[in-house]
Amino acid sequence: MSYNIKKAAVLGAGVMGASIAAHLTNAGIECVLLDIIPFELTEADKAKGLTEKSPEWRNRFAANGLDTVLKVKPAAFYTKKSASMIKIGNFEDNMKMLADADWVIEAVIENLKIKQDLFAKVEKVVKADCIVSTNTSGIPIKDISANFGSRMKKNFLGTHFFNPPRYMRLLEIIPGEETRKEIVEYMEEFCERVLGKGVVICKDVPNFVGNRIGVFDIANAIRLMVEKDMKIDEIDAIIGRALGRPGSAIFGTLDLVGLDTGHHVMKNLYEAVPNDEMREMFLPSDFMSRMMEKKWLGNKTKQGFYKRSQDDKGKKAKLVLDYRTMEYAPVTKPKFDSISLAKKVEDDVPKMIKTAFDGKDAAAQLVREYLCNNFIYAANRIPEICDSIVAIDNAMKWGYNHQLGPFETWDAVGVKEAVAVMKSLGKQVPGKVEEMLSSGFHSFYAKKEDGLYYYDFTTKNYVKLKENPKIILLPSLKERKRIIKQNPGASLVDIGDGVVCLEFHTKMNSVDQHIIQMIFESCDIVEKDFTGMVVGNHAVNFSVGANVFMVLIAAQKGEWDILEKLVGDFQNANMRMKYLSRPVVTAPAGMALGGGCEIAMHGVKCQPCGETYIGLVEVGVGVIPAGGGCKELMVRVTEGIPDGTIEAGLNLQHFYSKAFENIAMAKVATSAVEAMELGYVRKTDNVSLNRDQQIWDAKQVVLGISRFYRKPDPVMIPVMGENFRGMCDSVVYNMRHGNFVTDYDMQIAKKLAYVLSGGDCPEGTLVSEQEILDLEREAFLSLCGEAKTQDRIMHMLNTGKPLRN
Repeated sequence: MSYNIKKAAVLGAGVMGASIAAHLTNAGIECVLLDIIPFELTEADKAKGLTEKSPEWRNRFAANGLDTVLKVKPAAFYTKKSASMIKIGNFEDNMKMLADADWVIEAVIENLKIKQDLFAKVEKVVKADCIVSTNTSGIPIKDISANFGSRMKKNFLGTHFFNPPRYMRLLEIIPGEETRKEIVEYMEEFCERVLGKGVVICKDVPNFVGNRIGVFDIANAIRLMVEKDMKIDEIDAIIGRALGRPGSAIFGTLDLVGLDTGHHVMKNLYEAVPNDEMREMFLPSDFMSRMMEKKWLGNKTKQGFYKRSQDDKGKKAKLVLDYRTMEYAPVTKPKFDSISLAKKVEDDVPKMIKTAFDGKDAAAQLVREYLCNNFIYAANRIPEICDSIVAIDNAMKWGYNHQLGPFETWDAVGVKEAVAVMKSLGKQVPGKVEEMLSSGFHSFYAKKEDGLYYYDFTTKNYVKLKENPKIILLPSLKERKRIIKQNPGASLVDIGDGVVCLEFHTKMNSVDQHIIQMIFESCDIVEKDFTGMVVGNHAVNFSVGANVFMVLIAAQKGEWDILEKLVGDFQNANMRMKYLSRPVVTAPAGMALGGGCEIAMHGVKCQPCGETYIGLVEVGVGVIPAGGGCKELMVRVTEGIPDGTIEAGLNLQHFYSKAFENIAMAKVATSAVEAMELGYVRKTDNVSLNRDQQIWDAKQVVLGISRFYRKPDPVMIPVMGENFRGMCDSVVYNMRHGNFVTDYDMQIAKKLAYVLSGGDCPEGTLVSEQEILDLEREAFLSLCGEAKTQDRIMHMLNTGKPLRN
């Protein structure tokens, strides 16, 4: 039986259910969202003339759920327009909406009877091949499905999303005892490819994998803090970035998630695992229970382990809870030598963690005991919760944003060395690990010529990690000597089938002369020897823009010839890509700002990751886009205009006002779909939700268009001339008098308007791309000479924030 999910239904419109529905629409899947009927009419309902038969009343919970998720921050939808793909209803009137659903996801309250009663209704209406799942985080799958008929048991499994579903990569799949193998395989592939998830297959045990290991990790840190009489901000300073953890560390994360959620999960886990050797660790500490009583739940109640306040002078202040006195005090910035040393090698995560582990101070002592407890607990959970170390490592990386999982971390500090520490601390070393070491296996992972291997406790040997052909790893290809050319800023890597990838690797992938040079050289090589090129990388950010420090130094020294050449070279490099005789597909992800956005816009196609934050932000440092960003946005906003309509009197104001607004307000798209709405990405381009597969997706686009590829024809751009500048002047004048912009903002806006107007020409004139590039370059250089621009650049370099001057 083949499966193809095109329509889904989510049962339960709470924050989680509605957010799952939103993410399904991000992937282009139509969705039904149902919830219960309200308990009774309110006086406000009666005043509106509503009755118990009114759909507005009967569908209220589903409607409220959708309305809430439309307002939530960070946004659950790629674009709010996608909410139109969700149809709302209720469990009493609209269960027939499930009749043509390909996947039904239950996300109601964690109550076994309520779930079982709801599934009894579902079973009566779904089609024979409908996949049915529960998003439960703790109730056993076998208990939920106990009353199912044979057919639905075979189609049923757990699909545990982590919150918020759009941003959290982990999705745990929990097969039931009778779940069809082909459904598990299909869902794993579908959730990875279509929803962009990292899938971990779990056993039907309490809290599955992510929360079983993750909650222990947090409980371990809290228990050690109390035992060692340390402070909350000290623990967060130690168990933070230096250990490959997110910046929110332990207690910042609990404030973010909500103490009520953390307390509930810990308490439930304690009750659910009577035979767990570390069960007592899950009992919430007394001070956490007192916080629950006081409703100090974290960010949602504006105070938890941390609290935002103001001092006597009205200045913002951050306070931290003293759990011994239950009073707040100003946050300190604890310093530990081992942590400071570790952060000096933060670009090498394994080395950073080992540096902290090997330290001599109190922080290092905590790190050793904390990590060793984690190592022992993780090893003892195999095969109870899953069958491999890889599943546990992935769950912690994808579900808790750890840079390394427990076994990867164990390798980083040294397996043998960590075992010695365990023994010195009087801890029980797992027998399977002792056996592994005595058999000559000294690490959990091993790189071999044919790939990566992991140690398997069942076979007591290394097993090759299954490779996904859709995941192209540039570092692996480099190790196999697939580099064609490289310099300090970028590398050109052969990714197979006649396609190469241009990878940036400057700090933050900022555009400098090395990247510009490599674009030229890569284009020459591709044109001669290859089918096409992808421009992409694995960094957090595609490119944050030009190296503004380099621009600042040149401007301060008055090296205008050098700066003009640099800008001209960047423009020409982008144009070389655009008009190459071979297809160039850009693959932005993360931040693609300023020059990064301009590079992304100059491919013949763009294959953005769903989580791409792209925009032309140059006005923030007092300049305008000069790498072809203004020009390319002008092309985008006018390219669909039919021939003859401009001559017939079409007003271009609507088209160009969008371009002016985008650049003048430094608008940044918060998703690839919003980037299409703003014009940074064409609506004919596709989106990759799985970042790991993005370069492969882009490669397929290159191969798909290369066979009959014809490079683009030169573009002539219709402009408005002085009429556009007059319109912009009036808008900016009003904004200045409303004190929304400064005098210098007005000066920048006038320079921008001049470029977008096409210069001194009448409305309807057709200008070449090169004419706009010349205007861009001239405006950029003139603004660089202004002291206020240099002040803005310096302020951005020092603070990371724009300056209004």
